[in-house]
Parts: sequence; C-alpha cells; structure tokens
Amino acid sequence: MATALAQLRRAVDQLKLSENDWNTLSTPRRILEVAVPLRRDDGRVEMYKGYRVQYSTTRGPSKGGVRFHQDINLEETVALAMLMTWKCALTNLPYGGAKGGVAVDAHTLSLTENERLTRRYTSEILPIIGPERDIPAPDVGTDERNMAWMMDTYSVNAGFAVPSVVTGKPIVLGGSLGRASATGDGVAISTREALKVRGINPQGATVAIQGFGKVGYWAAIALEAMGLKVVAVSDVNGGVTGFKSVEEVFEYSKKNGTIIGAPGTDRLTNEELLHLGVDVLIPAALADSITEATASGVKARIVVEGANAPTTPEGDAILNNKGILVVPDILANSGGVIVSYFEWVQDKQNYFWGAEEVRENLNKILMRAIVEVEDMAKSKKVTWREAAHMLGVSRVAEAHSLRGLYP
Repeated sequence: MATALAQLRRAVDQLKLSENDWNTLSTPRRILEVAVPLRRDDGRVEMYKGYRVQYSTTRGPSKGGVRFHQDINLEETVALAMLMTWKCALTNLPYGGAKGGVAVDAHTLSLTENERLTRRYTSEILPIIGPERDIPAPDVGTDERNMAWMMDTYSVNAGFAVPSVVTGKPIVLGGSLGRASATGDGVAISTREALKVRGINPQGATVAIQGFGKVGYWAAIALEAMGLKVVAVSDVNGGVTGFKSVEEVFEYSKKNGTIIGAPGTDRLTNEELLHLGVDVLIPAALADSITEATASGVKARIVVEGANAPTTPEGDAILNNKGILVVPDILANSGGVIVSYFEWVQDKQNYFWGAEEVRENLNKILMRAIVEVEDMAKSKKVTWREAAHMLGVSRVAEAHSLRGLYP
C-alpha cells in the first residue's frame, strides 16, 4: 500500500493537483470485508476472510480480479484496486478499479470445496457487484471455472442468465476468444515496442521470465511467435534454462507439477534468473521480486512488469540509476483488462467477435497507450512509470472534476 500511495503522491505533485484532489484520489470508495464459511469434504466448517474493494466508480463500473491466496489482506487488496483504477484510465477503458478475494490457499481445496467457497464468497459480495456496478475477473488462484460459478450464483439470484457480471468465463458461457492469453499477449506487445524504443531488433532478442503461470506462459508463447528468444523461465521452485522451446517445458510441467527437471535444462534459482545477461527481464510472478537487494544485479536492458507491483520503490530507483527502461505494470500487463472489457461489451451486445478482431483491437488500444506513455515521458522528462501514472491519475482527476461533488 505504501508503494501505491507513494506513486500516487508523486503523480499528484507532478500534475500539480490540489490537496482536495489528493484526498479524493487516495481514498477508496467502498470496502467490504466478509466472513466466508466453508464446509470441508470431511464435514469440518472453516472460516476465511474475504474482501471486495471498489476503489473508484467515477469513470464507470469498477473492474478487477478475485484472488484465492493465503497471503492476501485488506491493505494489499486496496493497493491493487488503486493500481487497477490507474490502469483502466491509462488504457481509456470506461471502468474504475476494484479487487477482491479470499485469504485461502487454493491448492488445499478439492474441486467441490473450491466451488462451495467461490459460491459463498459470491453470495457475500452479491449486493455490490453487477454488470453496471462491479465486474470481477480471474486472478491469482482463480480461473474460468471460478468465474462460471460466480456467474451462475449471481444469475440464480437474479432469476435469469447474466453473463456480463464477470469476465474471464468459459467461451460457452459468454467468454471472449483471446481472454486466456490476453495478459501475456499484452506483455509481449509491450516488450516488442520497448525494444524498438531502445533501438534493439526484437528478432532474436533474449528474454528471461520469472513466473510460468497464466501471465508468464502466455507471454513466452507470444514472444517466441514474434521471433524473440526466451532463454529462461521459472516457477515457485526455481528456474530452468537451456530448453529448445517454451512448449516443451510447459508439457513437462503439466505432467510433473514443476518445470524443474525438464529434459535438457539446467537449473537456476529465481534470483539467478533476475541477474541473467538478457535483453529483457519479465517479472511475472508475485509482488516485490525486484527489491533493493536484487535490483543491483539486474543486467537486462529492459524490465517489463508482467506481475502487479513486482518492483519496490528502492528497486525501481536502482533500475532507473542503471539506465534500465522499466515498462510499468499498469501498462505492461493491461492486456487482461482490455480483453475483459471486450468480453463485457460482447456479453452486453450478445454479439461475439472472432479471434483476429480481438487481437487487432487489443493491439490498437495497447499501442495507443504505449505511444502516449512514451510521449509523456519525453515531454515531461520522467520515467515510463511516472508517465503512466500521470496519464491514469490525470484522467480520473478530470472525471472527478467534471462530475463535481454531490451534494
């Protein structure tokens, strides 16, 4: 939370906004904390804390993921909802930011337990979500199956099917083509454009990716398709290098539950991966990967943030001093919310697009945001992170100003 507030404070100061603006922009609109009971398969009843934070609804309904992770808390959820607000404004989507989840280790849940927990959490936050209010989506520890259960729970209570209440759903329930890979696709587009800005030919450029989940895997696939060379990937157990293709490592991990030990690979630690001599480093795991302790060893010329808040302020300062171009999370990983917006639009229209149309529109919106960030960074002589926050914050502040204060 301190990092998110510090970034906001800097943007407010650079934009020369008032203290009234700061007070408005630094305060979440609505916070809901709920108790989520779960009946385990053996009959035990356990209680978990759940959250839903709607940080802003000024530019439209709030939008944000649902996490099932044992380490989430209210402070982190507020911070992520704040970042989501700037991300939606930066990409000019008609949304505010939200975030939610349950403090549970999803890996400890059976399929039926996961369903019961998802449905009960949905019922607890039911009064504040909806297609015109707040649209959840998958995040860490959740997937399209959880979204199907959330959509069904909401729809049963409404009395009719409401596909647009969540995004990231299965295709047959109103999901969008391209949604599963969208965040990774956006990371790949951001990587390609950042290389061009630095005068590096993307063809054959080397990439190391920390994290091999929904973001890291799809980013790796997209980057290979663009002609870049992914030389190292990692999961929670560590990293590997020396593989011929990402798909080989992925197939091994599906069978063995980890990438460690994939044939023909050499093992390295997650910290060693951060320090490889590559053109691009993509932290695509959890927050705070690049810290004051690890940033000094980063040799990559570009860092593209696939995860949310993977770089601490101290780590960021070191990267900037080293002349490393950092593509911030609210720009680099915005592909997910962009295609979520497409899914919401398609659901509301009951008219669905082809995969190529989704890809073209994703590229168009993200490219516009990248150009705007680069132009702002040049004109104001600031970093890409500062430029991205200035753009996002200024749009939310302008919307607040135009709507006025009621009463």
